[in-house]
Amino acid sequence: MKLQRVLLLLTFCTFFSANVIAKEENITPAEDDSSAIGMVTGPKTGTYIAVGRDIAREAAKEGVRVNVFDSKGSVDNIARITSKEKVGLAIVQSDVMGFLSRSKSKDSMEIAKKLKLVVPLYDEEVHILANKDIKTINDLAGKRVVLGSEDSGSLITAVNIFSILGVEPAKMYHIDPPHGVIAVLNGEADAMVFVGGKPVRMFKNMEELGKITNGSNAGKLDHVHFLAINDQRLLKEYKPATITHDDYGFVNDNVPTVSVTALLITYDYTLKKGKYYEEHCANMGKLVKSVYDNIDDLKTNGHPKWKEVNLNADVGDWKRDTCSAKVMSGETSETEHNALEKDLLGIIRGK
Repeated sequence: MKLQRVLLLLTFCTFFSANVIAKEENITPAEDDSSAIGMVTGPKTGTYIAVGRDIAREAAKEGVRVNVFDSKGSVDNIARITSKEKVGLAIVQSDVMGFLSRSKSKDSMEIAKKLKLVVPLYDEEVHILANKDIKTINDLAGKRVVLGSEDSGSLITAVNIFSILGVEPAKMYHIDPPHGVIAVLNGEADAMVFVGGKPVRMFKNMEELGKITNGSNAGKLDHVHFLAINDQRLLKEYKPATITHDDYGFVNDNVPTVSVTALLITYDYTLKKGKYYEEHCANMGKLVKSVYDNIDDLKTNGHPKWKEVNLNADVGDWKRDTCSAKVMSGETSETEHNALEKDLLGIIRGK
């Protein structure tokens, strides 16, 4: 069986099962449900979509329905959350958001004004899968490197890191992550960069290659490794992290790397007036309350990355979403206030 079929089959089986579970739990409503909040996450082989489904499951307990969509990554998510598409939530990388906020572009600044932080999530590690002939990240100068799709956060991170370190690959390919892995394993590329919360299913799937003893794919896993990323110059914008054997079975020694923080962001529903915006603002509050109230359940039964989540972590200059902040502080929205007032009048009148 060809290597491409091996990895893509594993990916298909994994996420086909995940989609069946999502439908059975009824956490992904119909797209024409105007009361639902759309959430864009990331590739089907990444951590974002799994975390998004976890959030949707908890939100359902508060009566909030969430559409969870896969996407090309952080850049795609920002474009979609500020478009006419019915998307109100997105998961993005912190360095992508920082890049947007520092931009001198008028369009970028206008986009930044429409976005608010809901909660910080977890740190996600930078994975650089490379041929073992490449020993350090500096060896990528003059090499063929897969940076991910043009709408991905991985692309921004890769370009940012290479810029800081002064590394200039000879060729940079913009292809999706699973095919990037295949290109490296087949020797068609020297390395690939992917940002995702470990363990990333795509790399976990590679463990199956180690079980193959015959055929053209036998031994291919022995010729690749994760590059160490431990240059102190990167720590001004990134956090130190480690990839271990517990994360991926083919990793023998701990590999130092860096990480960014995944953020759950929202469109600012307080920017406009009307029933639609009031209802979505109220639902945003309920959604965030469900995450706070069920954080222990998420840490126990959700994606392993929930164990690292600190919902009150420092988020720098990013402002918290007003809709969810009201609920967490005990305030009520105008819609909720009117409903409470009506209930009280009913009690007074004996109804």
